[in-house]
Amino acid sequence: MIAAIVGMLNMMSNSMVRRPFEQHPNIQGSVMEFLLRFDAIFTLNQDTLLEQHYAQHVMLRSQNRYQGLEFPGTVAAGPPPVSLGGNQEFTALRFPEPNGRFSVSPQHQPYFKLHGSRNYSDGLAGSRIIIMGGNKAASIPRIPLLQWYMDQFTQHISAAGAKLLVIGYSFSDKHINDAISAGVDHGLRLFIIDPAGVDVIDKRKPMPIKVPDPYVEKVGPAIIGASRRPLTQIFNQDKVEWDKVMRFFQ
Repeated sequence: MIAAIVGMLNMMSNSMVRRPFEQHPNIQGSVMEFLLRFDAIFTLNQDTLLEQHYAQHVMLRSQNRYQGLEFPGTVAAGPPPVSLGGNQEFTALRFPEPNGRFSVSPQHQPYFKLHGSRNYSDGLAGSRIIIMGGNKAASIPRIPLLQWYMDQFTQHISAAGAKLLVIGYSFSDKHINDAISAGVDHGLRLFIIDPAGVDVIDKRKPMPIKVPDPYVEKVGPAIIGASRRPLTQIFNQDKVEWDKVMRFFQ
């Protein structure tokens, strides 16, 4: 099953590397400049979109804020990236640092793949570092790297003044929802970009009268804004939505 899923992700990556990352001449600003605003990037995706289209531009566009995009706790296993159609495809597998001590390098933007990646493998066991299905919370503690990633996520969103911009997350993973809920206890504020807007957090089925939902009642007041527009519109056509998203950083 893992091999089949990794094969599918490889096909997706081969397709994405040939597509432009910036879809249109941006009116408001580029997606890359937008991503550079964040202290850390966390993803549940297991593809290599950002490795292919964003990583090599971080140092060039960051105006000395970052020296590069880092995949904390991993080292390359194999040859350096090879050129593929003008883009850099990271073909080497990655695995936890040999000393087992995970850290984030200074002046690097950390990119944490909370559920692993199609190009991550364990250097000792040789197995893929990738989890999926409905039992992720039980699988994460078995993989030290992913447990550390989860700890980093919890610490970041529980820090004083923390804000979290959520893009395309369905709020369907309990362990992620629990971490967000714990962050709200410490003052976390959220902005959501999703076709469902703020309603994405509400998993109650349509009923004549909705019963109270403790998660909605707790997290809902912590949401400081939302956009239902796709990123292609936010960055290229809709100035109102762009301004709304940019207020997240104020």
